[in-house]
Amino acid sequence: MDQSTIVCRCEEINIDEIETAIKMGAETFDDIKRLTRCGMGPCQAKVCMNLVRQLIYDYAGKPLSDIPPARLRMPLKVTRMETLASNDSPSSSSSVISVFNESASNQGGDIREK
Repeated sequence: MDQSTIVCRCEEINIDEIETAIKMGAETFDDIKRLTRCGMGPCQAKVCMNLVRQLIYDYAGKPLSDIPPARLRMPLKVTRMETLASNDSPSSSSSVISVFNESASNQGGDIREK
């Protein structure tokens, strides 16, 4: 494959960038992800993970069985700021409210003001 071949279509990461990350010491998919953003796009590494693991094997000589798959995280649930700041909310947190209020007070207000 050519060094300019795209490995991660979502983030447009090519083989050369993966190879550079490996030369910098990356030994796992998550190391590559931290250095290049590979696997951080909309597909969340579903398309590029196996190719990246193969490249780690090819360039670093590390056995595929020693290269863990990408660590996947569940998507976040969108939560309104008002819900987080509300004292009535079952998920309210005084630390969250205090951070919002501190930020608002620096701008001359209170997060709970309507």
